[in-house]
Amino acid sequence: MQNPLAGRDLVSISDVTKEEIQLVLKCAEDMRKRPRPALLKGKILASCFFEPSTRTRLSFETAMLRLGGANIGFADGGITSARKGETLFDAMKVIGSYADLIVLRHPQEGSARLAAEAAGIPVINAGDGANQHPTQTLIDLFTIRECQGKIEDLHIALVGDLKYGRTIHSLSLALSHAPVRLYFVAPESLHLPDSITHELKKKGVKFSFHEKLEEVVPKVDVLYMSRIQKERFPEMAEGFANPCRLKMSHLEKAKSTLKILHPLPRVDEIEGAIDATPFAYYHQQAAHGVVVRMALLALILDQLDLSQDP
Repeated sequence: MQNPLAGRDLVSISDVTKEEIQLVLKCAEDMRKRPRPALLKGKILASCFFEPSTRTRLSFETAMLRLGGANIGFADGGITSARKGETLFDAMKVIGSYADLIVLRHPQEGSARLAAEAAGIPVINAGDGANQHPTQTLIDLFTIRECQGKIEDLHIALVGDLKYGRTIHSLSLALSHAPVRLYFVAPESLHLPDSITHELKKKGVKFSFHEKLEEVVPKVDVLYMSRIQKERFPEMAEGFANPCRLKMSHLEKAKSTLKILHPLPRVDEIEGAIDATPFAYYHQQAAHGVVVRMALLALILDQLDLSQDP
């Protein structure tokens, strides 16, 4: 089997097909069963984070190290030549000559696409403003399949900041590949962008909008929580109270098989007591970041023999 992801950029979840997503998930499962500590020996990952990150940056760097590769990069754009006025295009052009692959997080929408045009090596989008976060979506899909045994024919609620939440945007588009029923729960001011609802309608996805968790919790198999992205709308965020906070009382009528996911970090949107319930699955979800990103790095750097691997 030829590797369809070899040498490719991953800027948007729309850049990959349903079959390519399935390939990443299969390779991630295989990576979990069969460690490859020298697979990427001699390869260098440039981890370029102009915006804060914990799980995404560290899981990418861990993934590279577990495969025998090396990391260069930075966790604060303020220590780079961007402070001197260097353009992102020039920075990526230069860094592209130092490494084999770039992972970029940047506050500006469209920055990952610009980096891909400049770098001359594959670029993975680790979050570009309020736009997309495609690798988090691959982790989300891997997690949904693990905790529910499938992705198809599920009822899934996406809750919180639908307007600025890039994980919500990417996951919504990815779920359009499967026959699922979606419930979007948010205050009216944070509804899903029209561009995404139009895409879901075009693909025939069934979905509805709600403002209260009580309306959807008893119906769903997966409850995907997200924080309010106050840094994206600072002029309105002061005094903004989250109306979509998940409490223990909401779970009284939930299905026994319900799983709660969250891309993290969380703020106040999940009551702390829920952590100790069998519904909570967000910490397992975060742990999956390493193995999924291991699979993605190995595929993009074309170091897997797919005649033997999945």
